[in-house]
Amino acid sequence: MSYKLTNLTGAVETVIDDNCGMNKFNNIINMLLHELKVKFLAKEDDSDTVDWHFKYKGSPLTLHYNIYNGVSVFTQNSKNNSVVNEVAKYLESKTF
Repeated sequence: MSYKLTNLTGAVETVIDDNCGMNKFNNIINMLLHELKVKFLAKEDDSDTVDWHFKYKGSPLTLHYNIYNGVSVFTQNSKNNSVVNEVAKYLESKTF
């Protein structure tokens, strides 16, 4: 089951899976690419975290993976919260 975090500006981050390995994360990337037809814009990668930035329905979002915290979807702007919720709900329905 997913859960939501809210930052100080009111933007949400929805945790899809807090026990997600890299293989499952790659499957989520493929679902976004092939099923939701998103286009990834940039990727940031360090030793324990990967962020894939993309747009969905015109809203900038980030797919976030951390080896300790799992995978989540978030936005920087609270006006995109409904899109974060839509993507998270879709991914959750496909990955559990």
